[in-house]
Amino acid sequence: MADARCPASCGELIQGWILGGEKLISCPVNWFSHVSVTDGQPDGPERPRMRQMLNSVIAHLGLPADTGRGLRIEFTSTIPVAKGMASSTADIAATAQATARHLGTILDEATLATLCVQLEPTDSTLFRQLTLFDHQTAHTQIACDWQPSVDILLLESPYTLDTANYHRLDRQSSLLDNADVLEKAWRLFCAAAAKQDNARLGEACTLSAIASQQILTKPAFSDLLAVVEDAGIHGLNVAHSGSVVGLLLDRRIHDVEKLIWQLQQRNITRHYLNHYLLPMVAGGVR
Repeated sequence: MADARCPASCGELIQGWILGGEKLISCPVNWFSHVSVTDGQPDGPERPRMRQMLNSVIAHLGLPADTGRGLRIEFTSTIPVAKGMASSTADIAATAQATARHLGTILDEATLATLCVQLEPTDSTLFRQLTLFDHQTAHTQIACDWQPSVDILLLESPYTLDTANYHRLDRQSSLLDNADVLEKAWRLFCAAAAKQDNARLGEACTLSAIASQQILTKPAFSDLLAVVEDAGIHGLNVAHSGSVVGLLLDRRIHDVEKLIWQLQQRNITRHYLNHYLLPMVAGGVR
């Protein structure tokens, strides 16, 4: 038996046309998908991509194709699905590593990324470090040697969007129109990492979130920007292919209860029915 777990993401810190193509940096948070792989007949519920990933790992390792018939997958995850929280990436990345461990090996991050994008567009939560990632090809993997000490007030909307449907949207024109904005966001992110500056990180995230409004609008977005300004928090980020919004803050400095009150006073909470206070964490499959 072998176990693995991979974190969820509160959308992306930045996403858009960067360095010649669409790329993203995920925002890993303390919320995990746990997967175990054991000997035994498949029994009980599995998410569809999990079995596909198990078979992909078996093929990658050069083992007989029928090896998977004797392997059982079990999982536990409360990560909201189809909200832009990288629930599927967490599932398949954890499945891949649990399968590899059960079969006596470990997958490095580059291999894991390649296996994941072969199944679906993939979030960069599978990397330990914050990583600029081509989520469709895995060709770009630029790691950042900084783990921000940031809390996220994650706002969950009831609206769902399958990532595959997002990628069917005609986004090319909007992506190119905002290429200069995303270049600035990427420069701000790099500067934030170099100086370990959470405020500058918030600026980068907010710029990317504003650009994302042209492709996938978030309700009460102007009110959210006003709350960020009034509360003096670092900024906000969004799920560029989902519905969640994150407010970036430091719970040691910022008044979270007052922040929630401000959201209620502006009637923003009618669009975002649930909220969770979560720390950003390192990514990677444990």
